[in-house]
Amino acid sequence: MQNLHSVAELPSLRRQKILLLLERDGKVLAAELSRHFAVSEDTIRRDLAELDAAGLVLRVHGGALPRPKDSGKDYFTRVGEINEAKLRLAQYAVRWVQDGQTVMFDSGSTTLHIAQSLPADIRLTAVTASPLIAVALAEYPGVKVILAGGQLNPATLSVSGHQALHMIQGIKADLMFTGVCAIHPEIGISSLHFDEVPLKQAMFDSAAQVIAVTTADKLGAMEPFVVVPCNRLQRMLTEQQVASGDIEDYRRLGIEVVQI
Repeated sequence: MQNLHSVAELPSLRRQKILLLLERDGKVLAAELSRHFAVSEDTIRRDLAELDAAGLVLRVHGGALPRPKDSGKDYFTRVGEINEAKLRLAQYAVRWVQDGQTVMFDSGSTTLHIAQSLPADIRLTAVTASPLIAVALAEYPGVKVILAGGQLNPATLSVSGHQALHMIQGIKADLMFTGVCAIHPEIGISSLHFDEVPLKQAMFDSAAQVIAVTTADKLGAMEPFVVVPCNRLQRMLTEQQVASGDIEDYRRLGIEVVQI
């Protein structure tokens, strides 16, 4: 990042340029921004604090990362929004499901779309902590549905707690589909909700293969609570046009990245 500024910019203009740099680079560092704009690191930290408070970035130690575009939206809002990219990814994802498998479905609007996109004659055992996904899977005559029980989170419409965790730990699945709140090659998959982290971690531990299905805006982003590092994924499906971040960073971690 070259030093292009000999005098300090107006704060509002400088913050707009910080957002442009974040979109271009996938992350920004306070020390580099300080040199770039010829202002103190304290000034940059105040800029990042203001942008974080406005929901435009996510502050992390030493800088900031993009915040996922639908971060914080409730489940019904996300499900109700027509997202052609999510539907396309979900319909492609089901090609990895085979008859006779035990498949775990993480909570989320994308995994709900995957459940709804299965072949009508599929035969499998499905495990989920999402009541809405369980209801969608119950429509398939050849699918046996196992629904984890526990306390329902109204924001995610998934359950958590000791009972759900104990049940998931007792199941060995062939495949898991995980939704992504945010994913960063250095930080991993992270969540906005602390209470769902242990259950998600247990699903990863219980599955022989994990496929993440995510729209491009979740790449290079981070939420407060880390679930697992990226190398716990075998495969990631995402969009053809990646708006931010470097897709090769994920491939270097040994993940098979499929762009649809």
